[in-house]
Amino acid sequence: MTTPDPDGPLAEQLLRFTRRVHRIQKRHIEQCGMGVTPAQSRLLRTLAHYSAPPRMADLAERLEVVPRAVTSLVDGLEAGGKVRRVPDPTNRRVIRIELTDDGRKALRELRGARRAAAQEILAPLTEEQREVLGGLLDTLVDGVPPEGGGHCG
Repeated sequence: MTTPDPDGPLAEQLLRFTRRVHRIQKRHIEQCGMGVTPAQSRLLRTLAHYSAPPRMADLAERLEVVPRAVTSLVDGLEAGGKVRRVPDPTNRRVIRIELTDDGRKALRELRGARRAAAQEILAPLTEEQREVLGGLLDTLVDGVPPEGGGHCG
């Protein structure tokens, strides 16, 4: 006989909420009309955090994806004029990725779309509930993983 999983319903709620957040953010990004996907939006946001143009490998590591995925994202963003490939000044075999002026403009518009999505998601909550949620999210984001790693199954 198996014992009931007390965290099962909570885990399901988290998954459903995550899907809802992604759907709403995707819709708001699409409404911007820039032709940027959520994954490309994430790459643009990541790129903006670098003080100098990073290598594709740096982006892949920061995004926690395989380098080939970054190449596809950069290809699309480059075709749309949002990023450009530039040679590394010290190693001509290395290509770096930098934001263009259009990319910076897209980032500003995407920030607005993300804020609008957050407003929609948080609309049902009172100010007090938002404060409690913020504290809980801080705890979850900064949480320490359990010893021995996670469980499968």
